[in-house]
Amino acid sequence: MSEVELGEMGPVDYLCVEFPEGSLNGTALPLLMDLVDRGIIRVLDILFVRKEHGGGVTAFEHKELDLSGFGAFQGAASGILGGDDLHDIAGILEEGAAAIILVYENLWAAPLATALRRNGAHLVAGGRIPVQALLQALDETEEAVAASLQGR
Repeated sequence: MSEVELGEMGPVDYLCVEFPEGSLNGTALPLLMDLVDRGIIRVLDILFVRKEHGGGVTAFEHKELDLSGFGAFQGAASGILGGDDLHDIAGILEEGAAAIILVYENLWAAPLATALRRNGAHLVAGGRIPVQALLQALDETEEAVAASLQGR
């Protein structure tokens, strides 16, 4: 990619989604394809991995999954994902699980990101709040409210 193309990109994120042994079936693929087709995201890199019993992590081709549709991402290999990523993933996956690591550009945010960069702005922080953390916070808030009502 040229420097001009990079300067006009939207934010780039990644996801690592773990599938317990035997649960990777491709049912979410049409939703991913919809995001791509509508120009909301652009897949830059996709990697399929499996954590073997015994701890080793190996990358494999989508063809080994016998799932139709992943062929649309053939060639989505920006070089962003590498050996260090496999090592990091080995520490978080359960044995026997498979995972998909997806690096994608948020195309929907590209015009805003480009304008901000042109104005000299710099992203200084970012993050994602897992749904599980939101649910836990809501549960804790409910419990605190219930306890305070009982204390009246």
